[in-house]
Amino acid sequence: MSKRLPIFVTILVLAAVATMIGLGVWQLQRAEWKNGLLETYAAASDMPPIAYPAVPDPVNAPYFRKSSVNCLEVVGWRATSGRSADGQSGWAHIAQCRTAGAEGPGAQVVAGWSERPDDPQWDGGVVNGVIAPDSRNVIRLVATEPVAGLRQSQPPALEDIPNNHLSYAVQWFLFAGIALVIFLLALRGRNKGVAQSANLS
Repeated sequence: MSKRLPIFVTILVLAAVATMIGLGVWQLQRAEWKNGLLETYAAASDMPPIAYPAVPDPVNAPYFRKSSVNCLEVVGWRATSGRSADGQSGWAHIAQCRTAGAEGPGAQVVAGWSERPDDPQWDGGVVNGVIAPDSRNVIRLVATEPVAGLRQSQPPALEDIPNNHLSYAVQWFLFAGIALVIFLLALRGRNKGVAQSANLS
């Protein structure tokens, strides 16, 4: 009996391996892009302030740039676990601000830090700060001078920006290698079985 390759399974496995390699290469490209982005972020603190974006770009958000927000009215508060500028655990108080007209765009402002989650008493005003990542709204402004008797929240850091693309690339390459090894071992076992059957016949 011949030891022909199982054509359909071989095509399926090779296609899967090629896809995983392609994903690994894509992650390497993403890692290069992210490294360049992090270099830009690292230099942002030395750059002049910018206007706070009304509609932030989630791909190229201006993280770590200095900016300011004129909070015309506080329409809501949310408290998230956070640290103070000196590293104490507690609550970061984020004001949801109206910034332009009754129906205009808003801004998220980290007004400061405290040990309790209770909403601060603050009606709004001009806040200077640094643009930071926000899980809900892409960006938020972390006040450099806290308001309403709050203490300063921990400023944003480069460590807040995930950069796992290299490890993801390695994982995809490993998956591709493992899939190929498993296929070759299975093929070897199949061929041995075919050979034994031929000898018995």
